[in-house]
Amino acid sequence: MSVKKIVKYGASSLRVKSKEVHKISKKVQILVEDLYDTLYALNGVGLAAPQIGENLRVFVVDVGTDPKTMNPITFINPKILKKEGAVNSYEGCLSFPEAYTNVRRYKYVKIKALDIKGRPFILEADEGSLLARCIQHEFDHLEGVLFIDHCRNRFEADKVLTEKGLDPVNADFLLDEKELEEQIQNNPPQEEK
Repeated sequence: MSVKKIVKYGASSLRVKSKEVHKISKKVQILVEDLYDTLYALNGVGLAAPQIGENLRVFVVDVGTDPKTMNPITFINPKILKKEGAVNSYEGCLSFPEAYTNVRRYKYVKIKALDIKGRPFILEADEGSLLARCIQHEFDHLEGVLFIDHCRNRFEADKVLTEKGLDPVNADFLLDEKELEEQIQNNPPQEEK
């Protein structure tokens, strides 16, 4: 359909919990197409509806590394069923142009959602894979949570954000993830999957 403008960090709409989709209407199908068009145009791996100004529980992911291995996955009304383990994830976000920092993520995630045809599915992603981390990142957007809320070092994150002309981390949104941090520190880093 069309490439949409990305809502940038600082917009209050990124901090709002998204609404459930009650019917997979033509409007929702167009939203999904717009999400993919925007994702591919910006070379992203995931994009949530709030990032293009739509307050609906929809996100798309494609962690394929080239056009031959593209694997688009649509998540409508997702629910995380299980998460465990911990991994350091060096992440950025299309709403934070060119800003990257280390964040805490679960190593394994099991998620339930509807596809574009309204069919339910369950997906598991583990070993701290890009898919596992991307699912968590995009799901967070639907909850009004941003990747910097998981930052491992607030001062490092502030430095990166400031260098990119963005507001610093808001301490009110930082998540208390002591257990995740301890697990990360007690496990040696692994190769990215």
